[in-house]
Amino acid sequence: MLGSISSAVWIGRQFYGIDIREHGSRNAGATNILRVLGKRAAIPVFAIDSAKGFAAVKLYLLAPTGDEEWQFYFKLALCAAVVAGHIFPIFTGFKGGKGVATLAGAVLAINTPAVLLCLGTFLIVLAIWNYVSLGSVVAGIMYPVYTYIVCRLWYPQVLVEETVFALVVAVALIIMHRKNLRRIATGAESKIYYFPEKARKKREEARRK
Repeated sequence: MLGSISSAVWIGRQFYGIDIREHGSRNAGATNILRVLGKRAAIPVFAIDSAKGFAAVKLYLLAPTGDEEWQFYFKLALCAAVVAGHIFPIFTGFKGGKGVATLAGAVLAINTPAVLLCLGTFLIVLAIWNYVSLGSVVAGIMYPVYTYIVCRLWYPQVLVEETVFALVVAVALIIMHRKNLRRIATGAESKIYYFPEKARKKREEARRK
């Protein structure tokens, strides 16, 4: 139910009078909102999608047992449920986003240090190549590595289980972004810049040359 709260669809309709699923990449997520409607719309979409993932996993606190192993598996189930809800939202015709922001919020509640390292990786990749999708994929690939390191140091009791989960997340991110990776290979993927004004000036200078 939390995952099915499609913030991109709601904000697009409520404040801009459009269904974001009919524009850009037709994906109901923060990246497509950023491309089509800009930062002012994308920031709250990303924040809401991440928050609902985090909140869903924190529901494990309502579990009737304090057994750590049981709670860990309950967290994984909650993570899968909220991401599935985002991708197939019951409130908006089962047509949602890719679930990256929601997944980030969910895994942040499971392994905060590893996710913060992934965030750093994402920002570095985005700064160098200007592709959100590439940053998401590379961060996802590094997630099992960071998870293994963090668990080895601090959570050895769930080392194997959490590393396997991280590998599943990495594979899922690659599958979800397979079309984006094809577009990157052909040069058709849209770029996102930290400083769009500087990027525009560089493009104009390149055209003049």
